[in-house]
Amino acid sequence: MPAVRLIGPNNEQLGVVPTQRALAHAQDLGYDLVEIAPNSTPPVARILDFGKYRYAEQQKAKEAKKRQRSVTWKEIRITPKIDDHDIETKIKSASKFLDEGDKLKVTVRFRGRELAHPDRGRVLLLQVADRLKDHGIVERMPLLEGRSMIMVMNPVRRDAQGAPTPQVPPPPTPPAAGPGVPAPKPAAAPAPAARPAAAAPPAPKPAAPPPTAPPVAPPLARSATPSPPAPARPASAPPPASPSAAPRKRTN
Repeated sequence: MPAVRLIGPNNEQLGVVPTQRALAHAQDLGYDLVEIAPNSTPPVARILDFGKYRYAEQQKAKEAKKRQRSVTWKEIRITPKIDDHDIETKIKSASKFLDEGDKLKVTVRFRGRELAHPDRGRVLLLQVADRLKDHGIVERMPLLEGRSMIMVMNPVRRDAQGAPTPQVPPPPTPPAAGPGVPAPKPAAAPAPAARPAAAAPPAPKPAAPPPTAPPVAPPLARSATPSPPAPARPASAPPPASPSAAPRKRTN
């Protein structure tokens, strides 16, 4: 290359100089001439210590590798007839994988005639997702692939911050009154709401009249005509003397 755009050791711009002159200048300062932008026109070269430059580039690559996290897949396999104790163990393992930042694939494997009832596997996978909602979110809903039904879950980001609360701007302050500007009148206080008039007391109800006794019928007037006397009954004859009461004749 006939010429380069030269940058000094303190990042100063030295302009476009011939390559041989730039190399001689770098050797005079005790540094190296390093080409940092070969695709530009003209190419950019910098005067610096190549050993320190290479060490700084290696450190940058290490930091970038630390920040970069590779995606690791974990898988748990269950069956439609899994026991309650076994599903608890599977869920504990799945929550551990999600907390470590790994992607999780939950697979239900159907054997024999179990494939005739794929809805059981779908219900089981949705139950697992519901129990792991504090550790991960569902990326792909259950999908039947051959003799297996697969669901994919992503870990929940723990460093996510809540949405910022909106700030309410303060009320505008009225400008100060100048020598020739009248002061603003204060806003009139709102008139108090009219209170409803008190309702008039209800009129007293008229007293009920006392109960009256039923009318008594007047006694019937006695007739002045005397009633006919009752017919006299004949005196009863004395009872006949019994034979035992007759005097007995005494014989000597």
